Amino acid sequence: MKASPKDVVALATVSRDGVTECTHFGRVAICDVSGLLLASAGNAQGEQFWRSSSKPIQALSVVTSGAADQFELTQKELSVCCASHSGSAEHRETVSGILAKLGLTEADFDCGVHWPGDAEERNRLVCAGEEPSPMHNNCSGKHSGMLATARALGVPTEGYLDFEHPVQRMIAQNLSLLSGVPEEQFKLGRDGCGAPTVAMPLAAMARAFARLAMPDDLPDGLPEAARRVCDAMAAEPVMVSARGSFNTELLRLGGGEIVAKGGAEGLFCMASRSRGIGIAIKTSDGSSRGHAPAIIALMRKMKIEVPEELAERFERVPVTNCHRDTVGYVEAAEVDLVMKA
Repeated sequence: MKASPKDVVALATVSRDGVTECTHFGRVAICDVSGLLLASAGNAQGEQFWRSSSKPIQALSVVTSGAADQFELTQKELSVCCASHSGSAEHRETVSGILAKLGLTEADFDCGVHWPGDAEERNRLVCAGEEPSPMHNNCSGKHSGMLATARALGVPTEGYLDFEHPVQRMIAQNLSLLSGVPEEQFKLGRDGCGAPTVAMPLAAMARAFARLAMPDDLPDGLPEAARRVCDAMAAEPVMVSARGSFNTELLRLGGGEIVAKGGAEGLFCMASRSRGIGIAIKTSDGSSRGHAPAIIALMRKMKIEVPEELAERFERVPVTNCHRDTVGYVEAAEVDLVMKA
């Protein structure tokens, strides 16, 4: 998307000693399950790639293919299939457990390798003189879910990232069903892990999360699959992200009411399961620094309950210096939502 100044609004600010040092601009779309745009700020129809925010939707095929039942995946294992995890020992062991159930090894992954974000696991590797493995890739849980789906469908695991592979075809169909965007309008790209990713309007992403959260009108076993995926993320939120992260804490403190998943380049999607309201925000600079206070502010505007502990930790995030003094704050900007309904 080529943005112009009128396409974006201020979403969050970063201050130091009372002076605003940085402003994160971006866009907001808020939709219901029918696709009705309830509210917006900036250009809600601007396109961007789903990146990791699509992972809960990608994981629907783990259930609808029969893989979750066939391989007796626990809620913890289903949750890690939706993850952008930190590569901690717990994450690695959970993904390893899925592979063992499939009779596969990390050699079957096509996700590539990077160092884990988890400091303890990274330090362990350094001290042991070891290199990271594909298991440490933050997308390894997603890839284990794709391999499980291939196994359940009885199709080859080789080439499971090809867009025409049966696993990716199921995922594309589900993305289309939930977002309301026909597959022929998909703009395809490759994610950091090599998996296909799709670009579509921000409003379509908000609708997709609304339907994921309130899936009753979806066809072909998808309502049960959506409920199982959302329940797993709520029950095992640490599997979805890093311990203590905003994404993890929003799921944990939401008590099953919230489904949420962040993505690369400043995308964050969430929805209320009781109200079927989906919220998607995208920062223009690709930063996630202002996500937490901006999301909390939008939840309040849409009258979605904000847990007190979440607000205490993330509504006004301290900026600290090397002496651990608080010198400023990351806060939501005053967003004037254009209410549509």
